[in-house]
Amino acid sequence: MKKKILIISGGISKERIISLETGKQVAKELKKHNYLVRTCEPDKDLLLTIKDFKPNCIFNALHGQFGEDGYIQTILETIGIPYTHSGVIASAKAMDKEISKKIFLKNKILTPKYFVYNFDKTNKELISFVKKKFNFPVVIKPINEGSSVNVYICTKNDLLKNLKFLKDYKKVMIEQFIPGREIQSAIIGKKKLGAIELKPKRKFYDYQAKYNSNAKTEHIIPVDLSKKKYKTLMNITLKAHNLMGCRGVTRSDFKYFNGKFYLLEINTQPGMTKLSLVPEISAYIGINFINLIKLILKDASIDK
Repeated sequence: MKKKILIISGGISKERIISLETGKQVAKELKKHNYLVRTCEPDKDLLLTIKDFKPNCIFNALHGQFGEDGYIQTILETIGIPYTHSGVIASAKAMDKEISKKIFLKNKILTPKYFVYNFDKTNKELISFVKKKFNFPVVIKPINEGSSVNVYICTKNDLLKNLKFLKDYKKVMIEQFIPGREIQSAIIGKKKLGAIELKPKRKFYDYQAKYNSNAKTEHIIPVDLSKKKYKTLMNITLKAHNLMGCRGVTRSDFKYFNGKFYLLEINTQPGMTKLSLVPEISAYIGINFINLIKLILKDASIDK
């Protein structure tokens, strides 16, 4: 009997387009391999669709707010059907950059210095505070967005200007800028998938570099690291995955500088588009796209 997979994609976050593309790619691959597939939005018809289709498993292809922050996971928990990727608590912790940082630091995982800013200082006070804390340049970002949405690298001269673009958020993170190499690594279940290095032509690996094929980001695999350093990288990646309580696939973003790995964040629902990194890492070690999807489905569960 054919397995039924319901793919939830789209949603209301700023990553809607990427989510739709992830859902489309996964659906196309599953259909090619004899699965019964239906795709839907996380809207008022979701529960009716689930009741009508009766899937064996739900593939969560949502990205960003509502999709990977514990909200949709809470809804799926009440239904009692296995769903892919991390559960409620792990998703909420990983999506919140402040909580993630605290967990990293508590467990001796190196991460850039930071503070949370809630627009409570005068311009002069803020500039002075940043100088004392870790100096310029700095990175500013929302606490709970993905895909480098609204992330800016700022000098003293453009910090205040760029902060205006984030004024709709209640609070933002201001983080020490770490130069160096951009390396990302992935886990599936408890297995270390591998890593990839990125050399963006843009200022850094931002939203355009991730999803615009014209951005011409260079992907380097295998990563040029000694065996010892590579082992260290993958051990940190697995440690972060386990500390958060993640399941399924995760991708961790690092900066490598002066022989040290700085963990920026962990992504509980990395993209599965043609330009996405996890399928590329998987393919390099001999796991093709359909087998990667099968591994993700195999690790689907309900939080206990």
